[in-house]
Amino acid sequence: MTEEQLPAAYTTAMRELLGKEADAFLESYNARRTQGLRFNTLKSLHGSGSKAAEHTVSLFGLTPVPWCPSGYYYEEPARPGRHPYHTAGLYYIQEPSAMSAAELLAPLPGETVLDLAAAPGGKTTHLAALMQGKGLLVSNEIHPERAKILAENVERLGISHALVTSSTPGELSRRFPEVFDKIMLDAPCSGEGMFRKDPSAITEWSPGHVEMCAARQWDILQDAYLMLKPGGSMVYSTCTFNASENEENMARLIETYPDMELITEKRLWPHLEKGEGHFVALLRKKAAAEAAQIRSKRSSNRGKHAPKTGSSVREAYQQFQAWASAELPGFSAHGVPVLFGESLYLLPELFSQTLHTGLLEGLKVPRAGLHAAHLKKNRIEPAHALAMALQPGQAARSYDMEADSPSIYAWLRGESLPVPPELHGWTLVTVDGLPVGWGKASSGQLKNHLPKGLRILKANIEEQ
Repeated sequence: MTEEQLPAAYTTAMRELLGKEADAFLESYNARRTQGLRFNTLKSLHGSGSKAAEHTVSLFGLTPVPWCPSGYYYEEPARPGRHPYHTAGLYYIQEPSAMSAAELLAPLPGETVLDLAAAPGGKTTHLAALMQGKGLLVSNEIHPERAKILAENVERLGISHALVTSSTPGELSRRFPEVFDKIMLDAPCSGEGMFRKDPSAITEWSPGHVEMCAARQWDILQDAYLMLKPGGSMVYSTCTFNASENEENMARLIETYPDMELITEKRLWPHLEKGEGHFVALLRKKAAAEAAQIRSKRSSNRGKHAPKTGSSVREAYQQFQAWASAELPGFSAHGVPVLFGESLYLLPELFSQTLHTGLLEGLKVPRAGLHAAHLKKNRIEPAHALAMALQPGQAARSYDMEADSPSIYAWLRGESLPVPPELHGWTLVTVDGLPVGWGKASSGQLKNHLPKGLRILKANIEEQ
């Protein structure tokens, strides 16, 4: 890509911003885009997952990303998104510069964390891994279709302590004032760091678009401020380069809210680091600040998205526990049961300890923690998400296949498989010890229960 193919106003602005470095920066557009993956340490650090991770490194010739211990570069023609390990949630395809944001926020196990603009899930899944699956992670995406993709990626990586919501930042700030220890705001931006990856981003760029993005970011930042606890930390990040959407927004936040302090801000430039580029800033709300006097406006509209409570939930949970005691002898169910229609979820315990399930009423919640089971006419059908969150030893029965075997590809196409006749009942299906879903064995056949929407082996929609 030549400089002439970029918007003239953009190149002028970058020359003003970078001075002598501008030539090197603009020349970086002629280089090939940088690609990477980040191992899901919820799986890659344990048992068979660690062996699969080692195999992945050698299989795709991975090299480390300096600012992310679990991150690696890969080069074309490698296609890790098309490997069974991707389906098993061993890793997430993510642009390397973007890995810097979650590392900077550094959430701890047991904290209450919000990812405010979370789709497609790169930073959410990174945060979940850093939290070691403990605490409460609320991942929000305002657009329903993107929220669905976010929920699918949370499920694929076996994350059980995340609540996926689809709401406006304003609605969330009314419900959750000063609730979160840590907040990630990877703000919607003008996408100047996407030019090398997605040429269509060039045609969408204009000075007016930059101004519009900066104004929208400012609105979201104010809602994020309202939801951050005194003493809490927030990371603001973008994949764009102009100062309006980055340093100027940070300066405005500090000026408007004196109890906010800027700890650090930095840029990853594509001509200096191997990556597409990113801006990240770490902020902290002073612990001594007077608590904001905000009343939570809880909706009385129960609607189709409201969870069922009371005896029906208790009965469903008891039914699931009875099933799990026989089928999952190594699994201990943690969480607060909630019922959405015929789907039983286990809401992260920390949610009920610090908040309450009434806050979910009227809120669109594509995923309320761990989807444990479907209730089918007084019988339990385990959910795909439950399989993805398990370790093989927790199931009464498992059936393993090697990653390079024809059988795993047949399984991922939705086919049933021949199995030993003594295998009978719900069976955790794995690839090199990593769960990929449920099968039900009977009479020498393993019936495929992989959800139909997942029955094509392909890379998910991620930050590729």
